[in-house]
Amino acid sequence: MAVIESIIQHYNHWIMIFLMVSGLYIVVNRGNMVKKLVGLSLFQTSVYLIYITPGKILGGTPPILDDAFTVYSNPLPHVLILTAIVVGVATLALGLALVVRINEAYGSIEEDELFANGEDGT
Repeated sequence: MAVIESIIQHYNHWIMIFLMVSGLYIVVNRGNMVKKLVGLSLFQTSVYLIYITPGKILGGTPPILDDAFTVYSNPLPHVLILTAIVVGVATLALGLALVVRINEAYGSIEEDELFANGEDGT
């Protein structure tokens, strides 16, 4: 019974693990470049959650120094994740632009077809 309670108490960790594993699986196993970018986004989302989870303290207040408050929440993880989200969106936009350009140049976004064309010399 203690194992089930532990799983329920840490459900957000299980969600992070699921997102990370599924994103990594999609990146490694799929040949379609758009699907790889979706997997990369899932993986990035799990990393965001890993950093955000310890940043919130129950009963914590913003770090405003006052004698009335004793427990503070750390704002640094939230700032880092905000920056990471901006970088992630820019990376995704660049990846999608590259996929569009590859599709225009080679007529496909499947890795297997691109590798087969490269071996033929066409």
